[in-house]
Amino acid sequence: MYRLIKKYKSVRRGEFITPHGTIQTPVFMNVGTLAAIKGAVSSMDLKDIGCQVELSNTYHLHLRPGDKVVKNLGGLHKFMNWDRPILTDSGGFQVFSLAKLRKIKEEGVYFNSHIDGRRIFMGPEESMQIQSNLASTIAMAFDECIPNPSTREYVINSVARTTRWLERCKVEMDRLNTLPDTINKKQMLFGINQGGTYEDIRIDHAKTIAKMDLDGYAIGGLAVGETHEEMYRIIDAVVPHLPDNKPIYLMGVGLPSNILEAVERGVDFFDCVLPARNGRHGHVFTASGKINIMNAKFEQDSRPIDEGCQCPACQHYTRAYIRHLFKAKEMLAMRLCVLHNLYFYNKLMLDIRDAIDGDYFEDFKAKKLHDWGGTS
Repeated sequence: MYRLIKKYKSVRRGEFITPHGTIQTPVFMNVGTLAAIKGAVSSMDLKDIGCQVELSNTYHLHLRPGDKVVKNLGGLHKFMNWDRPILTDSGGFQVFSLAKLRKIKEEGVYFNSHIDGRRIFMGPEESMQIQSNLASTIAMAFDECIPNPSTREYVINSVARTTRWLERCKVEMDRLNTLPDTINKKQMLFGINQGGTYEDIRIDHAKTIAKMDLDGYAIGGLAVGETHEEMYRIIDAVVPHLPDNKPIYLMGVGLPSNILEAVERGVDFFDCVLPARNGRHGHVFTASGKINIMNAKFEQDSRPIDEGCQCPACQHYTRAYIRHLFKAKEMLAMRLCVLHNLYFYNKLMLDIRDAIDGDYFEDFKAKKLHDWGGTS
């Protein structure tokens, strides 16, 4: 259940009550594709850095270790030792990212595994069954993430099929939640708005899925090649047509500046691989913008990554030492930078919530964008 605590213009402050705890929103979900954050970050670490929600990938966990293996071991929460909410995506993004390895049909999508090439089929029912086996808190509906640019005709047909798939997802999830051997019988379902960069298609689709009374709604198919301005235009168009009493999730976004802009437009949930991926390559976020820790100027820099930061890396290590770790190819370098970046994102969301609670979000946003100077 979503409770709207405060709203100013389009900015929303809420809380989402789930079977695995209450999520304070706006929130950033930390991405652990294979039930682990890349960069040697554990589930205990996630608690230490303020993570509220972990996100895992349906397609990848289906391939290994196998969703039935996870179910036999008690579900994803027990498997990865995480007792807070987990969101699993549906496999729909792989329809986009594995374009050369798949074939879309009305019944679903035929994939060739990127691991060993074996033939895999996933449709709405299969996606729901896999996510039920994983026993995540929130399951995403199976959809097609539309490439950008796409022709209007292609987008219309794809969105219509995504709607039909959503209807099938809802029926199957309702069925699965009644089965005696289902681990999480209160699993929630989020639908996904699609429509490329066509505002009218997006709005029509938002109106259609809003009538289905789902647990939450996502805006998908963005951050896939369009400009930031196009993305903001679509968010502006879609959000007013989604239910005010349900959480809104912008999938796969993004930079800290993107998050601030989307919060201003009414978005509650975010996820992105960017902070962890950047961290693994020595690109770290600070109060004054993003820096590359491997630059020569940091060779003898005895300051932490970000002065004033309370993350484990900044509390104990210097820029010079972390740079040395990267140069020496020590995996501790990646771990420290990933921890820092995820802490930075989780702390940003906490500060955003405080700013909304304190009625100073607009000033907060303006100051952050100024301090980052366009590098975040």
